[in-house]
Amino acid sequence: MANETVLADRAKKARRIVRNPSMYKVCMGCDSIVASKVNICPNCHAYRFQADEEFVISQAKALSTREQNSVVAEDLL
Repeated sequence: MANETVLADRAKKARRIVRNPSMYKVCMGCDSIVASKVNICPNCHAYRFQADEEFVISQAKALSTREQNSVVAEDLL
């Protein structure tokens, strides 16, 4: 049941990103989707991003169908 909740939450976030892709970009270091105003990825500290809206939408759809497998800032606390 917890897995379904996690995937439902990721799908909800993906829908928000797909509706407003210009507000996001994809980190080229870890493939995370971050806010467009971010200069350094909070997860991997990379500074290279892809802001193409079609790429952001494609990444959001891909990430919404699987569990998170990357390390995020909260994991390091």
